[in-house]
Amino acid sequence: MAAKTDQLLIVVSVLEGRHFPKSPRLSLVVQASFNGEQLATDPVEHREQPQFSTELAWELDRRTLHQHRLQRTPIKLQCFAVDSVSKKRESVGYIVLDLRSAQEVKQDPRWYPLLSSKYTKQRPALLLSVVLESDSRPSEPSPDRFKAKKAPPRQGSPSVTDLLPDKLEAVLLADQGHHQVGPADLCTDMFVLSVTVAFATKLEQLIPSTMKLSAEGSEFFFYYSLLGNDITSEPFHSLLSPDFEPERASVRIRSSKPVLQAFLSQQPSLQIHLCCGNRSLGSTDVSLSALSVMDLENKAATVEGAFVLQPPKRTKQTLLAPPTDLQPTLGVAITLRREDAAPQQSVGSKDGGGPPPQPVTAPAEQRPVSSSPVRNPPAGSPPGPPGLRGPPLPPPSSHTESDVESLLDELHRSGAQRAGLAAADSEAPSAPHTPAEAAAEGGASSVSVSAPKVSIPASAHHYCFSLDLRSLANLSSPHPIAATLRYSYPFFGSVAPIMTSPPVELHRNMEASLPQSYCAFDFAALPQQLQDTFLRVPLVVEVWHRDSTSRDQLIGRASIQLSRLLSSERKQFLSPSGEQGWRQTHQDRIPVVQTHRPSEKVVELSYVSTLEDLGLVKATEVIVSDSSQDELPAQAQGSSHPAAPRPAAPVAPRDTLEYRTALELELWKEEQEDLFDHQLKKKELSHMQALAEEWRKRDREREALVRKKEVEYNLLEEQLQKTLSDLERREKQLAAAELETERLQRDLRAEHALTQRELQESSRRLQQECDHRVELEREKVRLVEQERARLLQQISDGEGRYKQLEKEFQLYREQQSVRPEVRLQSEVNLLSLEKVELERKLESTTKSKLHYKQQWGRALKELARFKQREQENAMTRLKKQQAELEAMRLRYLATEEKEAVRQDRQELDSIRNELNRLKQQEDRLGSAPSRPDPAPAPSLNESADEHLSRLLEERDTLLRTGVYTHEDRIIAELNRQIQDAMRDRGTL
Repeated sequence: MAAKTDQLLIVVSVLEGRHFPKSPRLSLVVQASFNGEQLATDPVEHREQPQFSTELAWELDRRTLHQHRLQRTPIKLQCFAVDSVSKKRESVGYIVLDLRSAQEVKQDPRWYPLLSSKYTKQRPALLLSVVLESDSRPSEPSPDRFKAKKAPPRQGSPSVTDLLPDKLEAVLLADQGHHQVGPADLCTDMFVLSVTVAFATKLEQLIPSTMKLSAEGSEFFFYYSLLGNDITSEPFHSLLSPDFEPERASVRIRSSKPVLQAFLSQQPSLQIHLCCGNRSLGSTDVSLSALSVMDLENKAATVEGAFVLQPPKRTKQTLLAPPTDLQPTLGVAITLRREDAAPQQSVGSKDGGGPPPQPVTAPAEQRPVSSSPVRNPPAGSPPGPPGLRGPPLPPPSSHTESDVESLLDELHRSGAQRAGLAAADSEAPSAPHTPAEAAAEGGASSVSVSAPKVSIPASAHHYCFSLDLRSLANLSSPHPIAATLRYSYPFFGSVAPIMTSPPVELHRNMEASLPQSYCAFDFAALPQQLQDTFLRVPLVVEVWHRDSTSRDQLIGRASIQLSRLLSSERKQFLSPSGEQGWRQTHQDRIPVVQTHRPSEKVVELSYVSTLEDLGLVKATEVIVSDSSQDELPAQAQGSSHPAAPRPAAPVAPRDTLEYRTALELELWKEEQEDLFDHQLKKKELSHMQALAEEWRKRDREREALVRKKEVEYNLLEEQLQKTLSDLERREKQLAAAELETERLQRDLRAEHALTQRELQESSRRLQQECDHRVELEREKVRLVEQERARLLQQISDGEGRYKQLEKEFQLYREQQSVRPEVRLQSEVNLLSLEKVELERKLESTTKSKLHYKQQWGRALKELARFKQREQENAMTRLKKQQAELEAMRLRYLATEEKEAVRQDRQELDSIRNELNRLKQQEDRLGSAPSRPDPAPAPSLNESADEHLSRLLEERDTLLRTGVYTHEDRIIAELNRQIQDAMRDRGTL
């Protein structure tokens, strides 16, 4: 017998349905979910018996299956009705399958009715079967199957691609500043892979009419993942005229040409997202496989062009299809070259779609000089826009990307050749031109991103701020939430929001840890600027509830006061460069409050913040502003006018040096006034032109929006007309359905009234029958009480007669002591007669008692039959009554038997004693025995036999009733009396 395979398939076969109403506009889809994975059937017609004929399978091993069976993990099937026009899905019902019922043997399909069905008139059902199948992919080849032999290897050395593994991965070597692709012995060359986002057009087409940008934020940026590194562009504010600097991201790769080509052929397309806040508005895919077929020996391989941005799947239905000339496009260039080859021209200047890069200077009073949040995820993390997943937690030994260090290197180089570097930056931003520069840039990180350069004052400090959001606890809501945290702090230089991922499920009265919630920022700023900003601006953390079936909900906000971090204890440490730095750490737990109810706490957030001061930034950059350039010619011109006068004897007043100096001063004043007026007019003209250009641009934007709204309104009007016609048809259907519903309600009310009357009548009859039976029982109990009272009276009479006889016998004994023998003999005879009379009375009493016992036995049999007949209707009452009757009967029988036995035994003992006494007297007197002497012995034997027979008959009578057994106490007592009577008989 073959061994069972470890891999199994859970196969759910959805065959067909029944009792579904017919609807031509709708289609049916069955969606099955198990272990967090969802599978769905193809849409079928919405008719009475839809035919699905689909198998849904999940793969798992036997151990996992055992765990799911222990946890009773269900398989839930949901049936949806999909509208063919609006694509709206509505739940029809659901079915829950028990995983424990799935076996590895073939089972016949069963009909499962839909629970919580939408169609209440009929009861729809699905024909399903659940079976476990062995995985058909064996780990070892089967010996009984034919398999061709592999071709023998050719003579010679094997090719490089034959030595490569099936799946190539890029491994980050942080200490060397590059990625490695392939085995180390094959990695002989260094390559540079660059991605440039140059321009974008028609981005307003990606905004759905239902989206409110004010709720999402007004800043847009591009996002993509390059070899596991998240790259975000500088934000821009307008989608109609996107104004952003072309940015290039480069990554250094150590590999060889065939290995790198094989790696690129395996890579998926590069996906670039347009994001607004935490939302992806659209994306485009740029294939990397085209780089693998190009020659890298003499020139760089480039893939460039304008790519169409596609909206996400969830918003495709809300967006109207734009014409071909209005499709949103994105200019992207991807370049792969050897590190020693010269880089090509920037895409921004080549395509002409984007503005040329210009150096930007920003004063230190507005924002920090440069910053770089830690956004490099660990190797193997799935790509995704920052709005869709938060920044993952970097390992402690990984090197973060630092724009400050790269900026310092460029500023050191700019001290020698400032003008040439400025020109080079304007043509091709941030691309290293020599291998030494590339190595310097790669030392800090494997990715370099070009960005507008800013000035660093000499007194600026290099800071590193890190925030670790630890956990959430004390949820006030009774319902669990899937919590995701989001925050942004523009002072650190990153306007893109930072989010935690994945969502954490938080229940009430529990604490949940937040994975991948650590983020660090490197920036340069003035100490006073840092202190003022931390005191004035708190860091706001938003807590969102992420639901797969609805939109994200804002739970609340928490304000982290960064000023507490400045007041914490400062500790010294040595930076990696050997310089002394300061570190301040603050840990706290703060409440998260609702936006509209600041006094109501939703949850508590625990965090740890750290600020590291790495010392002064030892770099400066000279910036010449427009005003200083305007003043330089004027000052030079003013300084060239005065000249040294020659000494002369008499000079005219107008020829004196003072006069000329005053004249030159006046001329210089007039010239400065004219220059100032000229500059003022020039500035006024430039401002007016800027205002006019801005006014025209806004007019064009409004016209474009109006045209777009007109197209949308026309399409919406058509949809409204269709909806109105559908509503009219639905109203007619609803009217017919209401009439049918009213008829069904009338029928149901009449049926309910008839059923209610029948129930009342049966209840009345049952009540009367029960009352009659109770009366019968009460009458029987009353008769038994009367019989008991009569028997008690008889017992009391017998006791009185017994006392009377005892007195007479005592008198007789006294008389016998004084009378002579003849008189004694006559009295003996008289006593014998009286004894016979008493025995006769005793016999009659015994017969009457036996008759009563027979009657009592018949009553007990009748009571047993009545008990069996009435057991189902009045079990509790009959048990109680039977217990009372049993106790009463036991007391009566015990009393009767005790009295009868005691009376008989006393009579027999008294007679025996008297006879023995008389016999002794006769022996003592020495007279001959008289004739009546032998009479007592036979009478005693006869009375003993009669008593024994009576006891036997009474025991047999009680046993024949069926109520008593040999183990009962009264039967045991009778057996003991029978044994005593037989022993007494033997002694006589």
